[in-house]
Amino acid sequence: MRGADLTGKAVLVTGGSSGIGLATVEWFARAGATVALNYRPDSTRGAEAVARLQAEGWKVIYAPGDVSAAGEAERMVEDAIGRLGGLDVLVNNAGTPGTDQPIDLSNFDAITEPFWQNVLSTNLIGPFRCTRAAADALKARHGSIVNTASVSGLNVVGSSIAYGAGKAGLINLTRNLARALAPDVRVNAVAPGLVDSPWTAGWREDRKTSVVERTPLRRMCTPDDIAAAILFLAVEGSMITGQTLVVDGGLSL
Repeated sequence: MRGADLTGKAVLVTGGSSGIGLATVEWFARAGATVALNYRPDSTRGAEAVARLQAEGWKVIYAPGDVSAAGEAERMVEDAIGRLGGLDVLVNNAGTPGTDQPIDLSNFDAITEPFWQNVLSTNLIGPFRCTRAAADALKARHGSIVNTASVSGLNVVGSSIAYGAGKAGLINLTRNLARALAPDVRVNAVAPGLVDSPWTAGWREDRKTSVVERTPLRRMCTPDDIAAAILFLAVEGSMITGQTLVVDGGLSL
């Protein structure tokens, strides 16, 4: 997949400042695409990542905006499309666990109304906002969408009840968007297992070790593992739509 030639293609990656998102930006840029890297305006990591990638010679542009905010998400997408001159691929990767440590399923008190609102507005409604804003541009180029879901949206316990519910909703949204945008735009999702990323850096080592021991391939996923799957679904899978590709080393078997 690193040999793909995406010269002339325009890509928008939401939540591109670190982890899976940043790896995805790098994979598309190295394949020759021009990539809009979205990040929250209050984050310094996003602007720093764009500056670094530009200095390395890649075609990456700034796309600040909060996908959890109605109106702001749409404006970000429209501005990015205008600066890119169109859009071939939308990667809805922006998300939040809403917590630094996993929350036990029985700890209902920790799952407050604001917690729910933050997680769902970012992880579920955000991708819909961005897709709606990008739909016409993607149709014009017969483009594709890849959503970053999670095995917690299937049958694996995630960081919280809210996170799992949101990702399950995103998997369902992926199917319905595939129906709604066919035949012009393909829509798929990738469902990572435990990923070695800034999100999980603060997790207790015994918790991570326990997950790895239950994973047949005996390691955590890397952001590059997920980025490779995203690039495949976006570019190579010309007859794949409405599907969720699990990339978890066998954890969910």
